[in-house]
Amino acid sequence: MTSSPDRLGIIGMGLMGSAVMKRTGAACGWDVDASRCVNALTADEVFDCCEVVFLCLPNSGVVREVLRGAPMKPGHVLIDTTTGDPAEMTALGAELAAQGIHYLDATISGSSAQLATGDVLIMAGGDAAVFERCRDLFAQIGRDAVHTGPCGSGAKMKLVTNLVLGLNRAALAEGLVLADELGVEGKQALEVLRRSMAYSRIMDTKGEKMLARDFTPQAKLSQHLKDVRLMLAASSIPLPLSERHRELLEKAEALGFGEADNSAVIEAISKP
Repeated sequence: MTSSPDRLGIIGMGLMGSAVMKRTGAACGWDVDASRCVNALTADEVFDCCEVVFLCLPNSGVVREVLRGAPMKPGHVLIDTTTGDPAEMTALGAELAAQGIHYLDATISGSSAQLATGDVLIMAGGDAAVFERCRDLFAQIGRDAVHTGPCGSGAKMKLVTNLVLGLNRAALAEGLVLADELGVEGKQALEVLRRSMAYSRIMDTKGEKMLARDFTPQAKLSQHLKDVRLMLAASSIPLPLSERHRELLEKAEALGFGEADNSAVIEAISKP
């Protein structure tokens, strides 16, 4: 789908929604925070004027609230970037399809800062033909896009990737804390880690932030805690590393870092 910017709209103008607008030049965006709204006073205005609407919202419950009573029409395309409950997104896709509305749970692997530069992967569940129609649009947003299967599969894939990503971040934080404990200078430790077999891209995006204790949010810690809880709820088997990660994130949140960048997990490790 090569849709002109004047037919694109965004619901949810937080970190991710604002980055989507930057990448697409969308005509309008609405948010509960009126200061973030662009050319739209209500969510209904976005649905009224746009054939393609991005949903960039905190969770599946908020998505349901926004869509309840929204003036959607057959042919509307909803692209839901929310990291939500896979079962809820599967059900929502079926309900919307019955109304002739196309729904993709198009989750994004990458932070808002990476999205702003187009360095993200889009993982989309839903009708394959609708995904192909949107491929050109996804190319405006990210470096790659993959069709993961039916509705809900994009959300499942996001939980899998976020599990590994979050544990990489926690492992880096623990390694840097250990380096400090052993008297190894932090910048040297990070440089060696980058050149070693332990390397992961998270070192490039979060390493300096951890060393500088710069927790200006690219992705909020409380949002990742929400994701970890979704992972644990979705799995019928124990996920011991994710259970411990949940405890660390809850500790960081209790320390006041919930709205900070998720690199602030280092504070939960460094403080007794």
